[in-house]
Amino acid sequence: MKKTIVLLALIGNMLTFNLNAQLTFKPAELKTHVSIGMVIYSNDTETVWNALRLANYAKSEGDTVCIFLLGKGVELDNLVKENKDVKEQSELFLDNGGSILGCGTCLRSRKNNAPQVCKISSLKDLYELIRKNKIVLTF
Repeated sequence: MKKTIVLLALIGNMLTFNLNAQLTFKPAELKTHVSIGMVIYSNDTETVWNALRLANYAKSEGDTVCIFLLGKGVELDNLVKENKDVKEQSELFLDNGGSILGCGTCLRSRKNNAPQVCKISSLKDLYELIRKNKIVLTF
């Protein structure tokens, strides 16, 4: 009888130890950095501002973020001249090592051959952004 009780106690301790080991919170395992691609195709001030805010927050968390401006999104050059909040967020993003690419065809169709905020890019660059990033968001 004593052997059975000791054996059950040992099995209970082993199960409890194993369960505790599996349930132990390990914050380092939860925090992984990812690469995020953002495609901004809007010229709506609030939408662009929020996309840039998210990009800056993600960078502050250690993630890699690249932005591609497409269609109306290439009008970011105009938005930074008109809105101080958008200008502040875009400058913060670029100052912290962020990359903003702009569709060359879209820029040329708007007669913007020398953009101030983005680098003139191509469909190939957009394709590479989509392929290399774990997460791609559109705004």
